[in-house]
Amino acid sequence: MTITVTRRAALGGIGALCVSVVLPGTKARAGVFGATAQPPLRPENLSSYIKVNADGTVVAFWGKMDMGQGTDLGVAQMVAEELDLPVSKVFVQQGDTATSINQGGASGSTGIQTGGKALQSAAAEARHQLVEMASRHFGVPLTDLQVDNGVVSVALDPSKKVTYAELIGGRFFDTQLEWNEKIGNGLFVRGKGTIKPVADHKVIGTSPMRRDVPVKVLGTVDYVVDIKVDGMLHARVIRPEVAGAVPLEIDEASIQHIPDVRVVRERAFLAVVAPKEWDAIKAAEQLVVTWSDSRPNFPSHTGVHDHLRKTTATHREPGKDVGNVEVAFASPATVIEAAYEWPFQSHASMGPACAVVEVKGDIATLWTGSQKPHFAAAGVAAILGLPEENVHGIWVPGPGSYGRNDAGDAAADAALIAKLTGKPIRVQGMRRDGTGWDPKGPASIHTARVGLDKEGNVLAWHFESKGFSRVDVNSNESAVHDTLAGQLIDAPLEPSDGFGMPEESYGFPAKRKAWETVVPLLDRASPLRTSHLRDPVGPQIHFASESFLDEVAYGIGMDPVDLRLKYLTDPRDIAVVKAATEKAGWQPRTAARRQSIGGDRLKGQGMAYAQRSGTHVAIVSEVEIDSKTGQIWARKFTVAHDCGLIINPRQLTLTIEGNIVQGVSRAVHEEVQFDENMVTSVDWETYPILDITETPETIDVVLIDRKDIAPSGAGEATIRPVAAAIANAIYDATGVRIRQAPFTPEKLRAAGLA
Repeated sequence: MTITVTRRAALGGIGALCVSVVLPGTKARAGVFGATAQPPLRPENLSSYIKVNADGTVVAFWGKMDMGQGTDLGVAQMVAEELDLPVSKVFVQQGDTATSINQGGASGSTGIQTGGKALQSAAAEARHQLVEMASRHFGVPLTDLQVDNGVVSVALDPSKKVTYAELIGGRFFDTQLEWNEKIGNGLFVRGKGTIKPVADHKVIGTSPMRRDVPVKVLGTVDYVVDIKVDGMLHARVIRPEVAGAVPLEIDEASIQHIPDVRVVRERAFLAVVAPKEWDAIKAAEQLVVTWSDSRPNFPSHTGVHDHLRKTTATHREPGKDVGNVEVAFASPATVIEAAYEWPFQSHASMGPACAVVEVKGDIATLWTGSQKPHFAAAGVAAILGLPEENVHGIWVPGPGSYGRNDAGDAAADAALIAKLTGKPIRVQGMRRDGTGWDPKGPASIHTARVGLDKEGNVLAWHFESKGFSRVDVNSNESAVHDTLAGQLIDAPLEPSDGFGMPEESYGFPAKRKAWETVVPLLDRASPLRTSHLRDPVGPQIHFASESFLDEVAYGIGMDPVDLRLKYLTDPRDIAVVKAATEKAGWQPRTAARRQSIGGDRLKGQGMAYAQRSGTHVAIVSEVEIDSKTGQIWARKFTVAHDCGLIINPRQLTLTIEGNIVQGVSRAVHEEVQFDENMVTSVDWETYPILDITETPETIDVVLIDRKDIAPSGAGEATIRPVAAAIANAIYDATGVRIRQAPFTPEKLRAAGLA
């Protein structure tokens, strides 16, 4: 195996090396120090979250993982703050089922909001226990002690001091915590230790440098594709050319010239394995397979929205009405209506997924780039027929995810092939697998209407979404039926219905919101099965709702910002809208300005706002458009962001910037194309994403630090209003209202751009 284990990593592990330090003149060590071997990994054990090493450094065991945003550094800061340590002494061991409780993986931007808060609370209890140990050691009350940099001293006689390492270094806490009996995102624990008041913060609110960037830049970090196990075989899974087809006949003689290759089949699941990866690739390309006659009859990607309009919904979820919507719509002076469309979108991770599974007797190990390694390990256990505790899931950096991408399928594929061959298996997809067969973000349509009185005041607001479920396959990867491998071996299907509604605080007198879902286009092993993509269904919902608000503003001759401020009721929403528009130099307007910047180029400015799970964001977008070709450049963004208490301003700013760039890509480029048989977006040519020449020139960020409010998530909130802000800027520049994403030049020209 190519993973390098350092001394620090070993000390931060599960007790393979324990070094104890005995204080002079102190007896009954076990009662003070706790166990010498790691206690069971249980949610109520403090040892499941915090360990002090023999050198005084601290390891925090985090049941989540970071996807490149530096969230683990934020968690280290929260732990360091409570332990009165510099962040340089705190290390986060993440996403390993042997050392951490399942905290839900990277999910819903909960890394800091729930995962970090749980470890912060555990660290506060660890500090409390350490100070109690020092109190017994010195024979003085707790109130007579002070802590700084991992050293506990007597306040009136600082020469009397003892370090964390001397108190417990290399051993484990035996403290029990109160646990809320929730596994996953909602897990929280607390003890007698209290979290510091904000006024005492020294580490939270600062911006230490990330530790993972240098090794990534220098190429010295191992990724999941680098994992190697003795005796490992390389595997490639063979997918049909027509969705839904299953193998009928396999001509193994067609690959007999390739050394040591083997065909692996279980019902409709088909793969090849070989000791050398290139041989597996060649075998997958050359194996002659006779497939069944499948006719999925997909609509084309251009016809999918008509399909949604015509198809009867199988599930409807109404929100709670505000006021009497029927009465309010009975006799308005004016009604404005509009409809919007959003396509299927792919995760399009930088590389296709990879996973390694090794089975030894009744114990298995999974190496995965999944953002939910605990759940992925549970899925592997289900395929192998093992208890969950018998599968060790190890998260290793992969090509990225931001939702349920193909990583969970790679883990399931590897587990099934390992079961069928009895060998350690490494599965890696090809580019066409990563883009063509990953779970997709769902296509959807959105309808909106508003009733206005003679003065242009809103009487009633009605917004509905209809689309494919965002949880056709669940995002947590723990169930066999939610993977391609499971569906191909006939696991009973259990699809779920889910979509969403706009999150906002518009105080319209009467308001109705609802969503509907339709059945998937193909119920089993579909390249168009849907699941979570970054901010599940948030960008499409708010593209529609915030674009429509602009349409209403211009329809009644009112500035779009003034209309929002007139009806927003949450002071935090009002604050971000004002902060973004003031920073961007917003100029009030009641009609599209169509400003020329020379030649055929026009410029425009648009804004949008949204909430997401307690985070409030407003964006102003500035675009430049070639009026002849329809080419768009989203040149500048101004973002006002309020996620409560800010842990690390630099990382928050970079996270916001990442949201903007990915949001622009999804708004102007990304659309899964398919015909009646199969997804045809299989590479970077057929599924283009934003390239470096198209990225924004400027992203100005205004951070609103609310120290009196607990931190909320930042990984997804900013992407939510990006498409709407761009669409509104396009209208300001051209007078053309575009209601279908992505905003390609062809669509702008078709919508009426001169």
